[in-house]
Amino acid sequence: MLGQSFYHETIRNVVVSFGTIFNDIQLVRKDNAGAIQQTMKVPLAYGPRQKFLVRLNEDADLSKTAAVTLPRIGFEISGLSYDPTRKLNRVQKFKKVKGTRSDQLDSQYMPVPYNIEFDLYILAKQSDDALQIVEQILPYFQPDYTVTINDMAVMGIKKDVPIILNSISYEDDYQGEFTSRRAIIYSLSFAAKFYLYGPVTSQKVIKTTQADQYTDMPDQSPKRQQRLTLTPDPSTADADDDFGFNETTSFFEDAKNYNPVTGADE
Repeated sequence: MLGQSFYHETIRNVVVSFGTIFNDIQLVRKDNAGAIQQTMKVPLAYGPRQKFLVRLNEDADLSKTAAVTLPRIGFEISGLSYDPTRKLNRVQKFKKVKGTRSDQLDSQYMPVPYNIEFDLYILAKQSDDALQIVEQILPYFQPDYTVTINDMAVMGIKKDVPIILNSISYEDDYQGEFTSRRAIIYSLSFAAKFYLYGPVTSQKVIKTTQADQYTDMPDQSPKRQQRLTLTPDPSTADADDDFGFNETTSFFEDAKNYNPVTGADE
C-alpha cells in the first residue's frame, strides 16, 4: 500500500509561512532626548538557539567575520502530532475536473489533521532591544494568528492555518565571568494547525453509459434484446454544471454482443 511517490510540500509551506510572519520586524534605538539614532531590521534564521549561543561563546566580541549578530530571531520545528479533534470523514474525497476538454477527473481523500510545534527564540544583548521585539509580536496573538496558505495547488485548495501562541519563557544568560558577554533570550512556543494530504488519483470523466438487457440468464447463452444509452445534455457539460440526460433505447434481434475491448458489436 505504501510506496506511491508524492510530495505536496505542505509542511514546507507551513514552515515558510511561519517564518514570513517574523521576517520584517524593525528595531529602533533612540538617545536620551528621544531622537532616533539607529533603525535596523532584525535578522531571522532557521536553526536551534544552541547554534547561535555556541557562535557567541567562541567569539564573544564578534571580531571574526560571521553572520551572527545580536539582536536576532531564530526558530525551529520542535514536534509534530496528530490532532484527533479535527478528524474528517476518511471516505469522502475532493474532486476536480481538468483537461482542455474537461475529460479528466482528479480525486483525493480528505486530509489528515496534524499540529506542528515551533520554538521561536529572540536573542539580544540589551534588555530594551529584546522587549521592543517581543512587543511587536505578542499583540497579534490572541492567542492565535491566522495565515492563509496554498494548501494543495494541484487541487486548487487554500486553507486558513491558525498559529497559536502557547507559552513564553525568559532567560538572562551570563556565560563565565560577570563581565562576559550577555545573552537575553525570550523563548516563544507556537503550534500551527494544518492538514496533510495523500496522493492524487486521475481518471477519465464518464460521458456515456450503456446497459444491454438480455432475454435470459448468462448460463443459457441468451440473446440481447434491448440497449439503454445515457449521455449528458449538453454533451459539453462539466461535472459542476447543471445538466440533464439524453436517454436512447435500442432494440435488437441480431444475436450479437457488445465487446468492451473493441467497442463494437460482434
